[in-house]
Amino acid sequence: MRTLIHLSDLHFGRVDPAILRPLVEFIGEVKPDVVAASGDLTQRARTAEFSAAREFLSAIPFPQIVVPGNHDVPLHDIFSRFARPLDRYRRFITTDLQPVYEDAEIVVAGVNTARSLTWKDGRINRRQLEKLRGTLQTPPADRTKIVVTHHPFDLPAGASGRVVGRSRRAMRTLAECRVDLLLAGHFHIADTSQTAKRYNMPGYSAIIVSAGTSTSTRGRGQPNSLNVIQIDQSRLTIERRTWRPHSGLFDVLSIELFRRTAEGWIRE
Repeated sequence: MRTLIHLSDLHFGRVDPAILRPLVEFIGEVKPDVVAASGDLTQRARTAEFSAAREFLSAIPFPQIVVPGNHDVPLHDIFSRFARPLDRYRRFITTDLQPVYEDAEIVVAGVNTARSLTWKDGRINRRQLEKLRGTLQTPPADRTKIVVTHHPFDLPAGASGRVVGRSRRAMRTLAECRVDLLLAGHFHIADTSQTAKRYNMPGYSAIIVSAGTSTSTRGRGQPNSLNVIQIDQSRLTIERRTWRPHSGLFDVLSIELFRRTAEGWIRE
């Protein structure tokens, strides 16, 4: 059994400070095997915002897979946006833009989908997919394989916008590698779906988990939330926790169960 906590869209520069300490304490109580943060650590990619994000992540004493989002690329500083778009991210967070965590039961691979040219929308390219294939084809077949991006492979319910660019090409690679779980954020909408809904790939269906914002005041009508995911080879539980300011706790909002079959993951 492995436990993963999925955070997203922290947006330091626009956080609710009352959430930060309870969130760190909650993660400490859960004691996850790994924490995945799926992008937008900052609001405007400013130095002070990255510094605050680093301080927050440093307070979490567990392995982490962190990827940047489009807000981690400067918007108004045009020179930095195109000449060194993730310079501050690399300086304060990590130089590894395709990080990997692996143990005896799971493999978690992050991919940077943030781009300078299409600031809001994201893309995944051939080089990234080749590296992802090399990472995910090596582990034994019984490992649960998880990919973390900022931009999702399907739109969460109620969202308007675009999925990550070149998603169909990417999905072929993900299917070849038998990826089980896709974690993303971007829209600040918590939702769960399956790849079979959007991509017609016989014999393959992975789970897509979109996260709301965990700490930002830009909730877009949704409460601050995070996902607690428990993985036990052939079964997977996704527990959505939402912030309750009156109690100061992250309460359970929903629990979804999935089971692995020969055709992919299905709801129980």
